[in-house]
Amino acid sequence: MTATAAASIALSACSTAGSRSVRAYPGSWLQMGAYAGAGNARSTYAAVSDGGHEIPAVPIGKVDPRFYRQVVRDPTGEAPGTVVIDTSQHFLYLVQADGQAIRYGVGLGRQGFEWAGRGVIQWKQEWPRWFPPNEMIDRRPDLEQYRARQVRGTNVWNGGMDAGVDNPLGARALYIYQNGKDTLYRLHGSPEWWSIGRSVSSGCVRLINQDIIDLYARVPDGTPIIVTNGLMSSAQQPGVFRISSDVLRL
Repeated sequence: MTATAAASIALSACSTAGSRSVRAYPGSWLQMGAYAGAGNARSTYAAVSDGGHEIPAVPIGKVDPRFYRQVVRDPTGEAPGTVVIDTSQHFLYLVQADGQAIRYGVGLGRQGFEWAGRGVIQWKQEWPRWFPPNEMIDRRPDLEQYRARQVRGTNVWNGGMDAGVDNPLGARALYIYQNGKDTLYRLHGSPEWWSIGRSVSSGCVRLINQDIIDLYARVPDGTPIIVTNGLMSSAQQPGVFRISSDVLRL
């Protein structure tokens, strides 16, 4: 299987390839405009058929209601359309124009792999392929079949894991850039709903698949993004991402 992607694709555990136009799936909160509190969380996180893939329902009784997608008063003070991730609370906010924000629960990197700063969502992918980094494959020989290999003299890559509900990148991936360069950090879906509200991955910000589909449809390329360990200090966050050598791991 071949795929075309950026030159860093073989290096990043959160790399993807392939693109399709966005669609609002039937019955989505995006279409209905419903509040996703405890009263209708079951429908918000119901099974979804999307892009030829069947996303299973989330057992919401096992998810802390704080991490359900919901509309809240904006606590960020940022401009409408800005994505703000508060790593101290495991929340992602999409700021609205009416003093409110849509809040999503997220899973984050383990201690030692945190990142902070300002950037932009440079581009987006639906149902991405996963290219585990060589370092991960060296530790886990069972992933050898997914090793990315560049076709000499081209920007075409062989390998990677096919898109699907078991793919670690889930249904969507949004790429974070800074000063025109790929930071190797992504916002992406995950089949591991139980990781939301926890710090278990190494660098990438993960959302429930139903949530990443909703967020993906709301943010265009070029959307500003801020990652901060506490909203009170967001304005003082440096304009440089702290990137660990282990950021490439999921």
